[in-house]
Amino acid sequence: MPYVVLAPAPGGPGGGWDLVDVDDEGTTGARARVAASGLAAAVAAREAREDRDRPRWVWDRTALRYPPLLAAGVRVERCHDLALADAVLRASTRCTPPPHDGAILPAATPPATMAPADAAPTLFDAVATEDPGPGVAPAPGDGPGADALVAALRHQLAALATDAEPGRLRLLLAAESSGALVAAEMEHDGLPWDVAEHDRLLTGLLGPRPPTGRRPAGLEALADEVREALSQPALNPDSQPELLAALRRAGCPVASTSRWEVRRLEHPVREPLLAYKKLSRLLGANGWAWMDRWVREGRFRAGYVVAGVVSGRWATSGGGALQLPKEVRGAVRADPGWRLVVADAAQLEPRVLAAMSGDRAMAAAGRHRDLYQGVVDAGTVATRDEAKYAMLGAIYGATSGAGGALMPRLTRAYPQAVALVEDAARAGERGEVVTTWLGRSSPPPGPRWRDEVAAATDEGSSADEVRAARRRARDQGRFTRNFVVQGTAAEWALCWLASLRRRLRALPVDGPGRAPHLVFFLHDEVLVHTPAPLADAVADAVRAAADEAGRLLFGAVGVEFALDVAVVGSYDEAP
Repeated sequence: MPYVVLAPAPGGPGGGWDLVDVDDEGTTGARARVAASGLAAAVAAREAREDRDRPRWVWDRTALRYPPLLAAGVRVERCHDLALADAVLRASTRCTPPPHDGAILPAATPPATMAPADAAPTLFDAVATEDPGPGVAPAPGDGPGADALVAALRHQLAALATDAEPGRLRLLLAAESSGALVAAEMEHDGLPWDVAEHDRLLTGLLGPRPPTGRRPAGLEALADEVREALSQPALNPDSQPELLAALRRAGCPVASTSRWEVRRLEHPVREPLLAYKKLSRLLGANGWAWMDRWVREGRFRAGYVVAGVVSGRWATSGGGALQLPKEVRGAVRADPGWRLVVADAAQLEPRVLAAMSGDRAMAAAGRHRDLYQGVVDAGTVATRDEAKYAMLGAIYGATSGAGGALMPRLTRAYPQAVALVEDAARAGERGEVVTTWLGRSSPPPGPRWRDEVAAATDEGSSADEVRAARRRARDQGRFTRNFVVQGTAAEWALCWLASLRRRLRALPVDGPGRAPHLVFFLHDEVLVHTPAPLADAVADAVRAAADEAGRLLFGAVGVEFALDVAVVGSYDEAP
């Protein structure tokens, strides 16, 4: 399969585009320059070739180069995203990293929401947090030229060749790049959204839409209940300092106004305040202002950020697509004559752990549709709840509570699985990097972490310094423990997406605009919008893609990646 490098010609995109053929060894072949107005036609012509001659497009960033092609009605089969590949290869312990090329991926400054460089990372540290707004794509700019991109591709191919098992990293880069295509296509196509239904749902929960700057009637009524319970008639419950002071004056021993603290209260204010907080959050995150900003022509178009979290999970650059609350999911409605196929992977992370570790006993439990019930049936624990607490405790590092208490039983029943996460935790406590199944490596702790942990071993260290160092080491161990599992689960999900996208493209269509297409992805859940006559075929494709993802990553290990699949008219109808 040939590569075709696509880059702005000298002088910027207005001066045309350069297309350069490159083989698997990095040797260049034919070169062509096309006018800016002819790029879509040139790409479409190459895509129309037979499968063996269809190219893998190489560009600096899919999020920058693919949207204009989509706007012109052109979709590509494959690509190689140099920026995404560069980020994986330069951090991976599986290969010799390619030289850093600032033209492809400039040195990034951590966004404000990312943990400081000297802090222990978390699995939810964002690597991109821009909020450009709906329909706003980054300006193409000049960008690196074809020669720079060819050189970067050669460096990456050379880096892959240093891996003892290059097939894993190649699969990760291919899946990551395919995920970037999916992300751009989902933003272009949009999630079908019924504005009238959204308004009806909000009105039922909050009251009619108020004038700008006013609270809805339902929310104001709850605010009055809070004021009455606290004997503070002028209280603004949206002001955290005011609310905190009012709670303390009422005798409530709280350190903050968080929902967790409010739940612990034994005071008449508890229930109305919890209800107010929940509905206030809904209004701010997915209320009428959100609908005005993000929904256009019956579609919600979020900006997805592939590998936007350190573990490889996706993030969003606006719209909060990964946090759609159940209260508004009824507004996600298929078009007339269409259906939504909703699928989510059941207990994905425990199944991934079973496959990674090669633990046959856990794999046997995973052959049940409900893995937790499989653990119960094996006699490891007595109830499904205990199985869930124990399994999540192993993955997330529980040392107390139900999960911690059940760890000895889990260790006896599934020694290989527990050993894998324990080894990852010990590596993290030593300040080492861990790596997922396909080759994504965790970020190392910062120099301050190393200095503090090392200082605690010096003669004369205080007891407080020793305790603080041990706590920081344990925190890093919990991070690396879950990183290997969550990161590998993200790799499985990428392969699932890539396989499903290919299968959907192969389904027959009955006219322009009548093809089933992915419209939503949330870690282990997908939504496909499909003409109703194809719904059953799409559901079969979703299941087949999950099976293929398991085989691609783990081969025949006997772990079943079970799915819950539903064909529905609206998202809230899915179980």
